[in-house]
Amino acid sequence: MERAFNQPGQPSVLGERDLARVNAFMRRVYNWMAGGLALTALVAWWAQGSEAVIGALFNPATGGPTMLFWVLCIAELGLVFGLSGMVHKMSAATAGILFAVYSALNGLTISFIFLIYTQASLVSTFLVCAGTFAIVSIWAYTTKKDLTGWGNFLFMGLIGIIIASVVNIFLASPAIYWIVSYVGVGIFVGLTAYDTQQLKLMALSNDMDGETAAKVSIIGALKLYLDFINLFLLLLRIMGDRR
Repeated sequence: MERAFNQPGQPSVLGERDLARVNAFMRRVYNWMAGGLALTALVAWWAQGSEAVIGALFNPATGGPTMLFWVLCIAELGLVFGLSGMVHKMSAATAGILFAVYSALNGLTISFIFLIYTQASLVSTFLVCAGTFAIVSIWAYTTKKDLTGWGNFLFMGLIGIIIASVVNIFLASPAIYWIVSYVGVGIFVGLTAYDTQQLKLMALSNDMDGETAAKVSIIGALKLYLDFINLFLLLLRIMGDRR
């Protein structure tokens, strides 16, 4: 089927078959993402209500993270890199289980937000984050503008805020803290748009079989999940009311 292109890599008109395939793929991505976020929220809520769990993750005397907390963080990184790099070697069922495990572990490691911020500000920040994510994702899905060129710029910005955050652990500079927070929001809004469009183009350009589509949708869900979680945590820095 011939397609007209207004921008590189971005079709202006989709056939019914193409549209149905893309929509089905994106629904699967968003369903996985929503399931991961729900699992993270449930685990975080359960963890913050358990003195034993909180005590194991955060030192009661100092409030700082324990060794177990850092072990879980390393395990999360391992799962992200493992899923992203080896998904083609595993079944869709295994990829789904690993995504669920990652979501649960992330719920444990971010459970501290319930101890720092008021419940009202957590809810209001989540609603702002969800609304922002939805608007940006819908725009990226429907726009004819090619966002491919954003990738390198956003990746460099992401590396920059990671380095600045690590440096600020030692400097404890309020100025760097707020710069990272605001710039980080912009970067993850951009990544949400970029990742959404790239997933759409991937579904459009590849007629994947059922197993492959299932695995790719889980990786896509992981990308958008990470965009959402990081956007939420950065907005919480800016909007959250501390206890």
